[in-house]
This record gives sequence, structure tokens and C-alpha cells, in this order.
Amino acid sequence: MRDFWKLYLRAQLPALGVFALCCAVFGTAFWLYGLPLGAVGYPALVSGAAWLVWALLRGARAAGKHRTLAALTAELTEDMLPDAETVVDADYRRIIALLRDARRTQDAAAARRFADMVDYYTLWAHQIKTPIAAMRLTLQNEDTQLSRRLTAELGRVERYVEMVLAYLRLDAEATDYVLREYDLDTIVRGAVKKFSGEFIERRLALDFRPTNARVLTDEKWLAFVLEQLISNALKYTPEGRVSIFWEAPAVLCVADTGIGIAPEDLPRVFEQGYTGCNGRADKHASGLGLYLCRRVCQNLGHAISIASEPGQGTTVRLDLSRKKLTVE
Repeated sequence: MRDFWKLYLRAQLPALGVFALCCAVFGTAFWLYGLPLGAVGYPALVSGAAWLVWALLRGARAAGKHRTLAALTAELTEDMLPDAETVVDADYRRIIALLRDARRTQDAAAARRFADMVDYYTLWAHQIKTPIAAMRLTLQNEDTQLSRRLTAELGRVERYVEMVLAYLRLDAEATDYVLREYDLDTIVRGAVKKFSGEFIERRLALDFRPTNARVLTDEKWLAFVLEQLISNALKYTPEGRVSIFWEAPAVLCVADTGIGIAPEDLPRVFEQGYTGCNGRADKHASGLGLYLCRRVCQNLGHAISIASEPGQGTTVRLDLSRKKLTVE
């Protein structure tokens, strides 16, 4: 409120200046005509005191209006505004109403455009799955090094399509999360199975230790997160192994013996579009995988963290514990 009073008193300076000028004019006229200056000084002093009281009372009222306006949020409604006391206040209320209506129109148009875009890309993602499935069926009839490589690349295309769908659904009003208890080993095995060809092609060992755990989660979305983590582990592990194991009390770990992550990149690996040193070396990196993992984990109520040392590998931890849900 200190800033308010500074601005308010500064706004009263012109009126105070005009009052002082009038007093000076009257005093000069009385002095020129030889009249007693007290006849001007005393009324001027009384008038100044009365004006000061009026200005303070008016300032207190303006301060109350200022507090009301400052407390308004983005959800501004006309009923929340203070009552109009002057013509200028009424003008401002009309301007605010016009701006609010214009904003609602713009928001509605933006929402329609976003919905149309989501519908289009969702339709595209589902349509592209048909030729992908046809190619996969064709490749299953062959067992050559070329077919295995093409199958692995086809799996990468499928993951990119799933990333598109996940990105579109993150901020959608309607979500398809189904939270229930699932057998964690079943979800992990399903995710690992999609990369079996890549493990064989790249001669990487898989160390999966059954967790024997049941977790409260969404099977499809948790599988999406695991597939992204395994894909990253394969991408940045030229040799060695990928390990999936359980840490008490409820943490699933995906570790690799790959190239690791630079210390300066670690705080930003979950940012949207951030690729870091490894991503700049790999021209195909999008910087969306870990960002999507973090967003999905937030929606599921899980925590995700990452630890890494250059040349030593990376470990991603999924904390699958959840607070007990209560029905209100």
C-alpha cells in the first residue's frame, strides 16, 4: 500500500499547486491594496486543512477500491468489480466488459482450433498404424539380418507415433487413465518384448530381475514410460547391458552401462525439447521422450528421477508408491 499512497499523493500535487497559486494571488492583491494579509491567511489555512481531510478520506476510499481490484484474479467477472462512482468508473467497467467478451471469443476460437488439430493428428496416428502393421506382418515371414534391422526401425516408428498420441493427450480434457492394481512384472515383460530384436541386433545383455510387485497405476501409460526409458537406454548404450530391477520400498530402476549424461545436462533432461550434449550428437533426438515420461508420471502420481555419470551409465528411478486414495 505504500506505493499506492505515493502515487495517490503525487496525483494530488496539481490540485495542491492550483490552491497555493490561488492563495498567492489573493495574498498579492491584498498586499497591493494595503489590506491585512490575515484576512487571506486564516481562510487559506482553514481551507487547506479542510482540503487535506477531504483528500485523506478520498484516499482511504480509493485505497479500499485498490485492494479490491488487486485481489481480482484472471477469472474476472463484472460482479466482482467495485461499484462505479463516477462516469470514468462506468467507462472503465464497459471497457473491461468488452475486453472480457473479446477474450472469451478468442479463447473459444483457440479451443476449436486446438480440438481440430488434436482430432486431425489423432486420426493420422491411427491411420498410420495400418501400414505399419502390414509391414510388420510382411517382415515376420522373413528371418534375415535385413528383416531384423527393418523390424527394429519399424518399432522406432511405432514409438514415435505413440509419442505423438501421448503428446496430444497430455492436456486433453478427457483422459483415458484407468488406475488399478497391476502385476508390475507383466507390464515390464510386455515393454521389454518390443525391444527383443534390438537387444539381439546390438548384442546387448538384458538383466531383468522379477519384482513380484503389484502397483497402483495405469498399465498402458506406465508401459509407455518404460518403453521410452528402455529405448533411451538402448540408444545410448553401445555395449554392455541394460538392467531392470526393484529397489525397496517401491522404486523400479532402469539402468544401463552407456555413455551417460553430462553433469550440466542432468538438471534439464526433463525439459521439453532439451536434448543436451548427447542429443546434439544424435541428430535425430527430439528432446520429448523424458519430458513426456515426467508429465505422464505426474498424471499417474509417480515420481521419476535420473542419476548418471559420463562413461559410467545412467539409472532412471520410478517411484511407484502412491498415497492412499480416499473417497470423499
